[in-house]
Amino acid sequence: MKLFFLISFSLLILGCGSYPKKQGFKLDTTSQRTLVNPYFSNNEIDYVYKAKIEVYDRQFGGLLIIKKINGLEHRVAFTTEMGNKLFDFSFSQNDFKVNYIVDDFDKGLLIKILKQDFKTLITESLSNEMFYKNNFQNVHETTLYNKKHFYFFDIGKLVKINRVKGTKEKVSFIFSDISDSIAKQIEIIHYNIQLKITLKSIK
Repeated sequence: MKLFFLISFSLLILGCGSYPKKQGFKLDTTSQRTLVNPYFSNNEIDYVYKAKIEVYDRQFGGLLIIKKINGLEHRVAFTTEMGNKLFDFSFSQNDFKVNYIVDDFDKGLLIKILKQDFKTLITESLSNEMFYKNNFQNVHETTLYNKKHFYFFDIGKLVKINRVKGTKEKVSFIFSDISDSIAKQIEIIHYNIQLKITLKSIK
């Protein structure tokens, strides 16, 4: 019985494989030690997006403003188009603070998810754990908030980030209409909960 269990467990592990293996990534030993996310890195720019947040059966529209305050701090605020705040977060290297939040967003789990999503958007430099090739794209594997993330670069431009658990994608960050280190359109799509954030630059 014990032998049967060990064999079954081994087959399960081998069958599951890994995300890079399932995606057919090819390991590249010319890996860089760090990877850089160029978006939201200029402290002279106020990044302003027309935003839509769809969470379960609710939909919120307005403006998302991301501002790099200094080398280690960002401010992220979501307002109505009339300027009324819906939430206002501060991020530093090792800290997160809710400056303001309305009741609709003041849910523990939702705050945690938004914290992780926006931290992924604004984190500039990460340690590169593995480096792969995927057709014409370079793929970097790293860990953020103890979760595996894969960064996809196409001709030197960051076009997608996938947050992964096991072999499955849990969240995708898709960047398009990229110019001068600014992604003018961004989609954040969650696959295990009903949450989608759509951003379109208005500057």
